[in-house]
Amino acid sequence: MGRRPAKCYRYQKNKPYIKSRYCRGVPDSKIRIYDLGRKKASVDDFPFCAHLTSDELEQVSSEALEACRIACNKYMTKTAGKDSFHMRIRVHPFHVLRINKMLSCAGADRLQTGMRGAFGKSYGTVARVNIGQVLISMRCRDAVGPHALEALRRAKYKIAGRQKIYTSRKWGFTKDLKADFVEGRKSGRIIKDGVGCQYDNGHGPLSAWIKRQ
Repeated sequence: MGRRPAKCYRYQKNKPYIKSRYCRGVPDSKIRIYDLGRKKASVDDFPFCAHLTSDELEQVSSEALEACRIACNKYMTKTAGKDSFHMRIRVHPFHVLRINKMLSCAGADRLQTGMRGAFGKSYGTVARVNIGQVLISMRCRDAVGPHALEALRRAKYKIAGRQKIYTSRKWGFTKDLKADFVEGRKSGRIIKDGVGCQYDNGHGPLSAWIKRQ
């Protein structure tokens, strides 16, 4: 018996049901890698950022997220190179699906119980997403931006429902608009901190300020 189609588990009907000490025997999620590309690139290297957002209240299976990841990674690696981007999957499949298995072979009528004890067995995992929630973010150089948008467009076909692609007005994965980020870096108010940044509020010992000059 193969997997059920995604239409069986697309809508958020039940309460969140996560893996716990009570809910055991959950199959492993298909997606295990959430960051791809040049993930240690400095915040200064990749100013462009694009997001794939959900336009529906639905459930996205871990298989679909893995298919998105592979499609994006393959296209970006082929067109722009594996060190020219950093992609991040922003949702995690924590919700556990259940299936009430019925036997359909000959002589199964003696084994089947119908709706008696109908609480199903763990079957797979999905991510519960809201309208406007970001599914995938990708940062890169401005010149590689069109390739990033095309990669996210291809990833849309792996997920049920509607999605939208947005070009962010912010610098990379930070919370600052591009103009504010550039001005903050020049003035020393924004300090780079790996993939993100920290903010100097002007407080603290004088020695720390001297060290930063």
